[in-house]
Amino acid sequence: MDVLLADNHPLILWAFQAMLEEIQPGVSVTSVSTPAAVREAVAAQPSRFGLLLLDLQLGDPASGYELLADLRMQHPELPVVVVSATNHPADVIHAIDLGASGYLPKRLSTTALADALRLVLEGGIFVPPMGPSESTAAVPASASAGPETYQTLPSFEALGLTPRQADVLGLLLQGKPNKEIARRLGLSVETVKDHVQAVLRALGVNSRTQAVLAVNQLAVGRRMGPMTVGVGGSR
Repeated sequence: MDVLLADNHPLILWAFQAMLEEIQPGVSVTSVSTPAAVREAVAAQPSRFGLLLLDLQLGDPASGYELLADLRMQHPELPVVVVSATNHPADVIHAIDLGASGYLPKRLSTTALADALRLVLEGGIFVPPMGPSESTAAVPASASAGPETYQTLPSFEALGLTPRQADVLGLLLQGKPNKEIARRLGLSVETVKDHVQAVLRALGVNSRTQAVLAVNQLAVGRRMGPMTVGVGGSR
């Protein structure tokens, strides 16, 4: 796999590259340090990279989010995982809303960061624990910033998803739009919409962003760590 690593701190670039090469021997890592270099690398070879690790602080935060949004719109098949010095709930939610396939806080311990990178390289999605305590299985009831209220989530067993709904959830967690989910699963877009609504109801949330956070918190609540719901041939 070819990975594009975008960060403007030389030590961070070196540390991430070394960790990626150790976790997955044979991985090819290309490092860039500016928004322009990110755009040029992706535009030059759109199908080359299997993953982009993007630090939103390459410029000011606003331009980082703009870059993320542009990449997801112009290159929807390229998974983008945000790497950040913070893990504020509002930042995580905003990144996932814009289509990020995960969110890696740099403040994670070396072991935790290695586990998170391993999960991402295997096609999973990593979102840091959210809520007033990093060990609580809760998710914001609203994706908007501001005072946070929390709702208790059911166990995975209690969700009662059908196998097809689980497939839809797996692709939904990868940020795939309804048309792409329909194409991959051989379903109509209307059927996919029905499945998405059923999944959201089962999770007790109102949006895809909340679904991503909810699944992550269910895993954390069961002491499983951040997890992925897999779909055959998903990446």
